[in-house]
Amino acid sequence: MSPSTSPRSWAPGVSRRTRSPPGIIDTDVNAGWLRGNPAAEAHAASLAALGRVGQPEDVADIVAFLASDDARWVTGKVIDATGGSGL
Repeated sequence: MSPSTSPRSWAPGVSRRTRSPPGIIDTDVNAGWLRGNPAAEAHAASLAALGRVGQPEDVADIVAFLASDDARWVTGKVIDATGGSGL
């Protein structure tokens, strides 16, 4: 980790620089190819280790946790929100 990206270089309490990239989530963005298409939904679900397409709440709960004081000690991490896609 370079000094410019080290958690020690950030001002305390300003930014913890965590992120949570989502996998395939059943949202309006994906509705055109996912909703009402059992084959597409089955394929998308097969890509996730948890065996289903993600729901907005799945990602929202992670983001809410990261934004809360409960995650105050989490810094510089990527929290996988893909349901295990690519494992």
